[in-house]
Amino acid sequence: MHGERKVRGGKLVVVDATVSADTIIDVVLSGDFFLEPDEALGWLTAALEGQPADASLDRLTASLDAAARDAVLVGFGTRDIALTVLRALGRATTWDDLDLEIVETGPLSPTMQMALDEVIVRQVAEGRRAPNLRFWDWASSAVVIGSYQSLSNEVDEAAAERHGIEVVRRISGGGAMFIEPGNTITYSLAVPDTLVAGMSFQESYAFLDEWVLRGLRSVGIEAAYAGLNDIASPVGKIAGAAQKRIPGGVLHHVTMAYDIDADKMLEVLRIGREKMSDKGTRSAAKRVDPIRSQTGLGREKVIAALLAEFEQSFGAAYVGLDQATIDEAAALVVGKHGTREWITRVP
Repeated sequence: MHGERKVRGGKLVVVDATVSADTIIDVVLSGDFFLEPDEALGWLTAALEGQPADASLDRLTASLDAAARDAVLVGFGTRDIALTVLRALGRATTWDDLDLEIVETGPLSPTMQMALDEVIVRQVAEGRRAPNLRFWDWASSAVVIGSYQSLSNEVDEAAAERHGIEVVRRISGGGAMFIEPGNTITYSLAVPDTLVAGMSFQESYAFLDEWVLRGLRSVGIEAAYAGLNDIASPVGKIAGAAQKRIPGGVLHHVTMAYDIDADKMLEVLRIGREKMSDKGTRSAAKRVDPIRSQTGLGREKVIAALLAEFEQSFGAAYVGLDQATIDEAAALVVGKHGTREWITRVP
């Protein structure tokens, strides 16, 4: 088996080994890293010899930590070695290992969008669908609340009804999103959990959106991650991400403000002072700076630039939405996402 890991901001780590009787043997650790003393290479290699092939990341890291003694590792760490072992075993993957698709759906209702996300990530986790990217087209306006948010605390339902805005709940955590067709850019990634093996949630957010930051820079926005799950430019927040992990799969979705009606948003969403207390501003309207004002580009041109970056980075085939998936999602709308019980799971 052979695995490689380029440490972000660091060096390349390579592990070659054999698996025999569910045990890792014949380990060769190499790379362009720096390591002192010279004998430490043998200590680290010995820590991997005889490990079970199903050893966890934590177990491998702990064994390497114990073996490292007072060694100095420069450009990599023991956790990077452990992750490289998982890659060699096929238990951690890279973008290059994936045959990706871009799923095109056309405009869908808010409840259908929620259900489709859940169905697609389940299909990826079960090996029924290739890992994929999906840009959303909204058929109508919506407020999307996080899985654990209180409906009454987050949304003025009377105001939402007055403006014809549907309230839906997604399966991921995070905060509420105000959506109007043509005024937001939303996408989902559904990938195997091996792609983020060993990463914390915070690390995986930034990792899964690296291509988006490159795409935004290509249209003139100097975007970067801010905090756990916000994407911001020097003049304000432009997007929020959310994530849901299930056995075998990860759903990661992002909503960007292209051109927001801040007055209407503040009528519908209840955004209190506590929510804003760590944001450095008193006004939610001032926090969100639409992409249109920073680029001068139409929404479709921005999406096209992001798609071009994704294709150039990873390669991907365009596919339509098959009828079986549509039917599965429609059933989930009836049984879950379109029900009052789900919307009010936290009243």
